[in-house]
Amino acid sequence: MRRLATGLAVLLLLSLNTLILVCPLLVLGLLKLLPWPPLRRRCSEAVTHVAETWAAIGQRIFAWLTPTRWEIRGSVELRSDRGYLLVCNHQSWVDIPALIEAFNRQIPFFRFFLKQELVWVPFLGPAFWALDYPFMKRHSKRVLERNPHLRGADLAAARRACQKFRDHPVTVVNYLEGTRFTPAKHQQQASPYRHLLKPKAGGVAYVLATLGDQLDAILDVTLVYPEGRIPGFWALLSGQVSHVVIDVRQRKLDPSLWQGDYGNDPAFRARMQEWVSQLWHEKDERIAAILAEQRKTSP
Repeated sequence: MRRLATGLAVLLLLSLNTLILVCPLLVLGLLKLLPWPPLRRRCSEAVTHVAETWAAIGQRIFAWLTPTRWEIRGSVELRSDRGYLLVCNHQSWVDIPALIEAFNRQIPFFRFFLKQELVWVPFLGPAFWALDYPFMKRHSKRVLERNPHLRGADLAAARRACQKFRDHPVTVVNYLEGTRFTPAKHQQQASPYRHLLKPKAGGVAYVLATLGDQLDAILDVTLVYPEGRIPGFWALLSGQVSHVVIDVRQRKLDPSLWQGDYGNDPAFRARMQEWVSQLWHEKDERIAAILAEQRKTSP
């Protein structure tokens, strides 16, 4: 009963926080449509401030009502005036609050490349639009085979969408696995990693081709749930997640990672896939080490 009460209280407060702050977010987003560059810049700054405030209030709600300890590891100098590519393993909806806990107001507010269909989701779609999230219409391999003229159209559209980031730094989050980890997916893929699904190099290549020259570094983030199970979002809301490890490493961003054509250059594609595989191998070893360490220290 206590867990149910906690979960409902947290859910109610998070919902109120979202409903209240989405209103100024949408107003500012509409003002950005006016053809006056100084106003657009100010509104973009204000929109980001509203989003960071929403995230900070969420942090307070979890701190007040839940026992979760967010253990942030890594001596990394974070700056809000730099651009980052943030790569992370993906296990649960809890991953997003974990990233907020580690990085809100420490680096530029997160941006994701989103499917175009998400713009129609009530409340969230217009909020994503106001925050200048790039909406992408990706074409399947079959569609491209039937319509060769569409090749490169999605990348060109992404570059146009990201022009609005030229005036201020941005953090782009990329989940290389493309989906949340589950034991069933791990087995189905025959993944060569113990704690990760196979990474997809195309996604990160796509981001770097679009924004590479605007980013200063890579934040290599590893999320570990040391209690031995991957928690669902309700488990976090109801106070059943006691400990989350957020390991942060900063990596240099080599310009060669975006100076090539991933779709049409086999040699460049092989280099990118090799780089991603090595990144994921190191992450897998890091997860194993953290889990082993937690098993030794647990009573």
